[in-house]
Amino acid sequence: MPKKILLVDDEPDILEFMEYNLKKENFSIFKAHNGKEAILIAKAQLPDLIILDIMMPEMDGIETCRMIREDDSLKDTLVAFLTARNEDYSQVAGFDVGADDYITKPIKPRVLVSRIHALLRRATKTLDGASTTSSVIIIGDLKIDRERYIIEKSGKEIELPRKEFELLSLLASKPGKVFTRDEILDRVWGNDVVVGDRTIDVHIRKLREKLGEDLIKTVKGIGYKFDF
Repeated sequence: MPKKILLVDDEPDILEFMEYNLKKENFSIFKAHNGKEAILIAKAQLPDLIILDIMMPEMDGIETCRMIREDDSLKDTLVAFLTARNEDYSQVAGFDVGADDYITKPIKPRVLVSRIHALLRRATKTLDGASTTSSVIIIGDLKIDRERYIIEKSGKEIELPRKEFELLSLLASKPGKVFTRDEILDRVWGNDVVVGDRTIDVHIRKLREKLGEDLIKTVKGIGYKFDF
């Protein structure tokens, strides 16, 4: 069955460009012209990936992504922002609400297709590169179910966006091990996604806010480790 992709942009030319090139790759394509329309179509079609513009009328991409992540049927759907805005703050805002990738306009068809294939391919693997299993990590009062994407702390379920979950799972997979920034970027975001150190810092800050300040330690000049 072909993968479903929902394209969301208020510029008809951009939608036509993406639809033409992605249909050639045998993807099943759906289109929306604003955030509100995108949410309705996403709930009906349950796409594998949503490519989402940031600057749109009625509801911008950041708010649209936030609402997608709050919907149980869509919270694990891949979301990639496609936008001409490449300032650091907009990238951080996008990842902060649970985006999986960030693609800057203009983009060549071959690069667009490559990024999408890489994103979908990564989504079918666990952090160690193996096929998805029912792996559960239990450390003290913290339980991480990597198959069901569920976090429990002291018996209370905590909802995390996909990248926060994957980052926590990586660090907790080897308590005490120091993961370098480059290793974290490669294992969580992949080589095909261009993000900076600030993106990692934002995700670490969010995890500390939700789980407590003591679980994740900063190793200055190197990276982070899970310390329990």
